[in-house]
Amino acid sequence: MTLGSRIAWDDTVLPFQLDRSDIRGRIARLDSVLDRVLEQHDYPPAIEALVAEMTLLTALIGQTIKLRWKLSLQVRGDGPARLIATDYYSPPEEGAPARIRAYASYDDSRPLDGNPFDLIGRGYFAILIDQGKGTTPYQGITPIAGRSLAQCAETYFAQSEQLPTRFALGFGHSSHPGHGGWRGGGVMLQSMPKASPGATPAPEGGEKRLLSAEDFLTGEEEEHWERANILLDTVEDLELVGPRVQPTDLLVRLFHEEGPRVFDAQPVEFGCTCSPAKVRQSLSIYSARDISHMTTEDGIVTADCQFCGAYYEFDPATLGFEAEEAPGDDA
Repeated sequence: MTLGSRIAWDDTVLPFQLDRSDIRGRIARLDSVLDRVLEQHDYPPAIEALVAEMTLLTALIGQTIKLRWKLSLQVRGDGPARLIATDYYSPPEEGAPARIRAYASYDDSRPLDGNPFDLIGRGYFAILIDQGKGTTPYQGITPIAGRSLAQCAETYFAQSEQLPTRFALGFGHSSHPGHGGWRGGGVMLQSMPKASPGATPAPEGGEKRLLSAEDFLTGEEEEHWERANILLDTVEDLELVGPRVQPTDLLVRLFHEEGPRVFDAQPVEFGCTCSPAKVRQSLSIYSARDISHMTTEDGIVTADCQFCGAYYEFDPATLGFEAEEAPGDDA
């Protein structure tokens, strides 16, 4: 196998279905996307790990949704890792890549070593879906749960969507000759019940708990789900990350007895939607007096994009709701 064929799956998400188990899934491989996301900032290693994991989750989840515009994932906590945020933008046209961006906010005055997930502390995991103009954005929130961001996402789908879901993720720096840098990969499984599931509510006055797959599956569906999870437990990090094992080969290795069927892969790329016009719009709620407090000694207002690192400078007279006509937004 040539290097070209090994990396042909980089920055793609491959949808598949296990016909004998009524389970759908996705396999993601991220290469330059992770590099672009992480090279924008000099994150400590533990924060890099959280951002890489969240980016993989975003690629996998974004591809499962009939999305017209944007999916956002957010984790907020009271620990040193205060915010991990990602966006997934649907392809503008058929065959075009979806776009992903991500960033983290953290308190560097507190220790940032140890288990990355522990740096989040108590907080919540949120998924936001915005289908664009003329629609009302959807937001689902669940508390931080489990021992990883992947388990937080699994809890979200059980609690908010009543869909048994499982993730297996791997990421790290590649040492492959001529192809170093960040690499990541993951598998997502999701049970698709034939009818809308309904969890049995806890008795009144009883202890409240977060839901899991066991609350929705019984009989044959439960057997299928348990078998698929046992098979996924055998996956190794190097199989997830690649590039030597292609996603189709991994799918056959894991689930050949489940009747795997693949669909067209979706390319993904790093992409940011920031622009001078959007910065002006975000500042349009401020008065001239407010803008004056943002103005530097050099007589300009500056702004940085937290996602891509883009730097903008503005004439304060062109900002806020009392602004003069802007000179143009292509600066």
